[in-house]
Amino acid sequence: MYAFIRLIWQMGIASRQPKLGPWEAHVSHHYCMPWDVDMFGEMNNGRVLTFTDLGRFPLALRGGLIRVIVKNRWQLAMAGATVRWQRRILPFRRYTMKSAAIGHDGRFVYLHHTIWRDDVCHASVLYRACARKGRDRVPMDIFLSELKVVGDAPKIPNWVDAWRQGEDARLWPPETL
Repeated sequence: MYAFIRLIWQMGIASRQPKLGPWEAHVSHHYCMPWDVDMFGEMNNGRVLTFTDLGRFPLALRGGLIRVIVKNRWQLAMAGATVRWQRRILPFRRYTMKSAAIGHDGRFVYLHHTIWRDDVCHASVLYRACARKGRDRVPMDIFLSELKVVGDAPKIPNWVDAWRQGEDARLWPPETL
């Protein structure tokens, strides 16, 4: 089941925090609960992606994206994700998530989420996303203009660019297994 109550809770917290610039990080705190855990006693793989929603939506609220999406009747589309785990995310423990837009390539905005306990990173999640109006992708210049982003975006890190190139080279639609 989707974490609606947690999302509402996090949005309430974010609504009372200062606005963020386009490339600034949102920091949030979360507990891994028993219903997040799989049969191996750690956070379920899919739940990690849901967990990142608890950082991404407040980031969008604090950065003004929610207002722009509603005003323009856009939808957000996630166009790919990759997850890397380094440590198990265990129940009844508090984790800190850092969420930020880290750049764009003219087609997609890249979002990075990291999940920490103390000073140890447990997981890193990279998304690429775009805004859509109906079936069409919103051009990046319009998207950034509506958000009032001034100046250049940060240069996409090499590891993100390598992932992007790999995704662009991937066969679509996929071959039948």
